Amino acid sequence: MLEQRVQQQFFESADLQYQAAEALARPIAEATATLLAAFTGGGKVLVAGSGAGAALAQHMARLFAGRFERERPPLAALALGSEPAQQVRALGLPGDVLVFIDDGEGNSTAVISAAQAKDMTIVVLAGRGAQAFGELLAETDVIVAVPPERSPRVAEMQMLVLHCLCDAVDFQLMGEQDL
Repeated sequence: MLEQRVQQQFFESADLQYQAAEALARPIAEATATLLAAFTGGGKVLVAGSGAGAALAQHMARLFAGRFERERPPLAALALGSEPAQQVRALGLPGDVLVFIDDGEGNSTAVISAAQAKDMTIVVLAGRGAQAFGELLAETDVIVAVPPERSPRVAEMQMLVLHCLCDAVDFQLMGEQDL
């Protein structure tokens, strides 16, 4: 019985990823272009998140500033702490990108407003709260809306999206990787 329950977790996750692949490919490609514009234009990427998204923000910044699957020069990325709106006001510049990873708790308005005031481009990874961001963001901003499933599935999908973004940026900067 327990083994079946464990297997069901894997099946649900795999099914969701398979179903979302086509729908998320375009927004992930748009987000990649936004990140590349910052990195190659002398800007930086500030990454913040609410709730569980804060841990994913740390992970994403580490992958860009360090390495994903292969060595490359470090990219200017910084994970923001517990006061992200304040940090965006202090560090954000036009040409920079704010990546905000929303866990559905809805405490994003201040950091989004701070990034807009600094004329930054915004990329949002959202689940259940994706609709609310449509009203907040400009046309040049990007929303990657993972299917609004249970919280663990949303976090898994957001982690996969982050890894897709890292892979796509590396591919654009360095070309195909020899396996």
